[in-house]
Amino acid sequence: MSKAFARFHFHNRALTLLVPLAWITFLGAGTHVAAQSAPRPEALIKWRQSAFQVIAWNSGRIKSALASGDAQEVRTASTALAGVANSGLASLFPAHTAQGKGWRDTTARPEIFSDPEKFRALTLEFARESSELARLAAGTDQPAITGQFAKLAKACKSCHDKFRQTD
Repeated sequence: MSKAFARFHFHNRALTLLVPLAWITFLGAGTHVAAQSAPRPEALIKWRQSAFQVIAWNSGRIKSALASGDAQEVRTASTALAGVANSGLASLFPAHTAQGKGWRDTTARPEIFSDPEKFRALTLEFARESSELARLAAGTDQPAITGQFAKLAKACKSCHDKFRQTD
């Protein structure tokens, strides 16, 4: 068998296998996207409650690590916090989730849904402040890191005051 024929045969055989595989992948991805385009309200509420639990956990880790001087823990928790903060939190609050239960009843105030632009702006401010904390935490300027954590806490509080129900 000549090299040219062997190369032609290999490429045709590879295409015969790859084309159906590509179509299956394409169609599967489309089905996956379509299935995820309309998650149930309960799922969205669970996801946002979980995201905010991770935020609370990492905020507590940062606070404790700042008090103890554990710079590595501050870096790790700040990076995790920034990741969640920059994940598009506002998208977890579509109108059909104004009421309902995820892991527990939602604590979202109606104002999230009546003033979504203000809510989105506050989540973006939180994302910016958390990114800046992660950036600073990679360095050694302890007063700057502590000051940035205070700014982050203020961003959290401003959103909670306007958009979160309290007991």
